[in-house]
Amino acid sequence: MIEVRTGGERYRGGDQDAGIETFHAFSFGPHFDPDNLRFGALIACNEERLAPGAGFDEHPHRDTEIVTWVVEGELTHRDSAGHETTVRPGDLQRLSSASGVRHIERNDGAAPLRFVQMWLAPLSFGGEVAYEVVRGIADGTPYALPRAGAMLHLRRLADGERTAVPDAARAYVHVVRGRVRLGDDRLEAGDAARITDGEGLELRGLGAAECLIWEMRPEPEPAYG
Repeated sequence: MIEVRTGGERYRGGDQDAGIETFHAFSFGPHFDPDNLRFGALIACNEERLAPGAGFDEHPHRDTEIVTWVVEGELTHRDSAGHETTVRPGDLQRLSSASGVRHIERNDGAAPLRFVQMWLAPLSFGGEVAYEVVRGIADGTPYALPRAGAMLHLRRLADGERTAVPDAARAYVHVVRGRVRLGDDRLEAGDAARITDGEGLELRGLGAAECLIWEMRPEPEPAYG
């Protein structure tokens, strides 16, 4: 089964006066939708846009796997575990908040910042905080997230180029930029497809496109807390 959610269906959040625009794919914060809490391990897929100088002040996370993909601009990350980095387009950032961590996310650059941030529920709670940045991750390189039983695939497609969607109990496709076709559906930037028990599916680029594809294990993950 394929369920397409368009970018226009996302819940709009953030604080425009503070230079923050957020587009939520799932129930989040003050926006509560009991029918849209998660898809497999995925509990958030936020498109974030920060004006120069804007950002999120120090705030806590616990028992969450946080994966960030920068689309444009530069993201400054600082956390209570001592990590301080600048994440740029093509870099993949992962923060395992485990037993608890606080962090700051800001746009300290001169240009607008746009990034996609995805939260996944872990298979077990607690443990040690972990942090990693993969610089310039190559197209088609899978990134394993074992704490959540998930695998992320990055695909950059040329016009007419095809790529297989993993055969999995659950797969989630987020179109970062451009347009693609998935079966009979046409997806544009900001759109997503939630795929259950998919087999033999593929994406086809309609012009240049970039997609993030989550492959998730079949077992139900523990409730997020």
